[in-house]
Amino acid sequence: MPRLINLDLDLVRTFLVVTEQKSFTRAGGRLGRSQSAVSLQIRRLEDQLGQALLSRDPRHVILTEQGEAFLPQARRLLRVNDDILAGLAADDVEGEVRLGAPEDFATIHLPTVLGAFARSHPKIALTVTCDLTLNLLDRLQNGELDLALVKREPLGPDLGVRVWREPLVWVALDPDFAIKEGPVSLVAAPSPCVYRKRAVAALEMDGRSWRAAYTSPSLAGQLAALRGGLGVTVLPREMVPDDLSVLGEDLPRLADAEIALLRAKGTAPAAAERLADYILAALDRQRHPTV
Repeated sequence: MPRLINLDLDLVRTFLVVTEQKSFTRAGGRLGRSQSAVSLQIRRLEDQLGQALLSRDPRHVILTEQGEAFLPQARRLLRVNDDILAGLAADDVEGEVRLGAPEDFATIHLPTVLGAFARSHPKIALTVTCDLTLNLLDRLQNGELDLALVKREPLGPDLGVRVWREPLVWVALDPDFAIKEGPVSLVAAPSPCVYRKRAVAALEMDGRSWRAAYTSPSLAGQLAALRGGLGVTVLPREMVPDDLSVLGEDLPRLADAEIALLRAKGTAPAAAERLADYILAALDRQRHPTV
């Protein structure tokens, strides 16, 4: 009979943080450990599994084939662990948490998550603010928020922990909108909205002229403009209402966008850390429902 090995969940958690941060140094900062201590923990985990999980060089950390296979299992292990502990300790944590999020993402993905969190943590008071990413970053910097979910560039500057990746599509009322002559009439949020930036960059790279036909910071306002036939916009595919059309290949392909979770500088209250961990786990379950 083969010898059974109990995985050290502390090592598993370190592995997940390294994969999120793509850096031993940044992972060490998140975990409060030195870069060498993080590297040692990963080697210990690899020894336990008998597999190389990460390919290292001085500037990059890349998952090996075995690491890719282990990643969803690692998430599942820690999800079970964290759910058990959250259930046992829910009544021990209290306070207020101020969370910021983009309106569109909050509307689709957060109500169920935050509702479940509120029920399991009745002593934690949630205050949620929906706004543009730039405003959320300002609020976080000014100490007005404890946590913020923000849109970011997938390959841009390191900004928080990625929690979501969004395939973007062109959307309009008329499915033949893309073949109309003249400048593309764009419906979008004000700059520096990531979706607006995606749309403009794609059109200009494709040599298509465009004009700002309708600008609104509100998702509801943008959808109303689309339903009025005023133009075309960019949305995550899963957010497209049934009465609007996803346009085909007559408009240029759009790069994905990302949602990241940021924490305020300094030591976060226990209630904020509890919510951050809960959001990361819940959104991970939405992205990997079979895991």
